[in-house]
Amino acid sequence: MLTPEQIQDARRRAAQVLDEAGFVLTELERDSIEVADFGLSELEQTGLEVVVYVNTQRVCAKELVLFPGQTCPEHRHPPFDGTPGKEETFRCRRGLVYLYLEGPPAERPSCRPAKAERGAYTVWHEVILRPGQQHLVPPNTLHWFQAGPEGAIVSEFSTQSRDDLDVFTDPDIARTTVVASS
Repeated sequence: MLTPEQIQDARRRAAQVLDEAGFVLTELERDSIEVADFGLSELEQTGLEVVVYVNTQRVCAKELVLFPGQTCPEHRHPPFDGTPGKEETFRCRRGLVYLYLEGPPAERPSCRPAKAERGAYTVWHEVILRPGQQHLVPPNTLHWFQAGPEGAIVSEFSTQSRDDLDVFTDPDIARTTVVASS
């Protein structure tokens, strides 16, 4: 659970990161930056900040802001309504992103989230994305990612996004951020 002040602070910080990188946001986009803590109330460790530009039945475009060391937890995008599930391409715009997905595991992964020892992270094939590099994540593929020590901006291009259908490995995760009443 996050307080309204924590959400406003995270929105302000994310907007500032985007502004410093030369991204221009409308006032509405700044005010509607999604702050996702995945119900864990540990936003600095597990979470991300999201600007959604478009999300139709065919296409979705977003900017993902990750603060230093922040992790988007392991999940997959399952099939729905006759589709194979969400296919997404992550393109690193700023910083460093460690993307983990199904495949041969890294001998020495660069990242080790706290809950890894409890089974919340199970895929360890490591793809390191630097500015200008991108990677396609096929539908229904387990994946997670973490920002490097200076944080990161990632553009996400995908088929329709249905966050409410995401399946997380960690049973403690709730996709919708709960806001504490003031």
